[in-house]
Amino acid sequence: MAKLRVAVLISSRGSNMQSLVRACAQEGFPAEITTVLSNNLEAGGLKFAAENAIPTRVIDHREFEAREEFEKQITQYLEELEIDLICLAGFMRLLTADFVNRWRDRILNIHPSLLPAFKGLHVHERAIESGTRFTGCTVHIVRPEMDNGPIIVQAAVPILGDDTPDSLATRILEQEHRIYPLALKLMAEGRIRIQGPIALIDGAEQPIRSLINPKLEEI
Repeated sequence: MAKLRVAVLISSRGSNMQSLVRACAQEGFPAEITTVLSNNLEAGGLKFAAENAIPTRVIDHREFEAREEFEKQITQYLEELEIDLICLAGFMRLLTADFVNRWRDRILNIHPSLLPAFKGLHVHERAIESGTRFTGCTVHIVRPEMDNGPIIVQAAVPILGDDTPDSLATRILEQEHRIYPLALKLMAEGRIRIQGPIALIDGAEQPIRSLINPKLEEI
């Protein structure tokens, strides 16, 4: 069976991209990173991708007057590579509804909160200030609305009494690196079925909804 062809979009160091690359390098993993694309020529993740023999491409959004033209260039490039799935990994550009719908059910994103809580930016600061006891991270299928869409995997992380935004972000990032490869694996194995706003995961005795704090070896 052919591996799922994946494009990872980054804007900076792309630490989640690196976790996906390492996962795809494992024997038997059902997906391959076909390209890493960035809107930023200085993105540190481009060097990592090149060092791992992954083709890279920079499409600078600042060279386009309209967001639609920028996204048209992205789509053209991805279509040339026959990409099956897009993984957003710190891609700091809002995508238009036309782009998301063009790739409907074929874009994954990871967000550093337990969605639908704390959408948008400054997530860790807001979580600490809210007084909530837990936060975490979420991998979801992208919809036109920001940080919205069927949830595949989540990981919960406690907020400690002495947490700062940086310390909390560090612990959440460790979980991001666990659950993003898992979500990609489930997608590549064809085990995700979308029913309206819900992602169902096949493989259990009955389909289950999004996983939380999964033990990876049991999936």
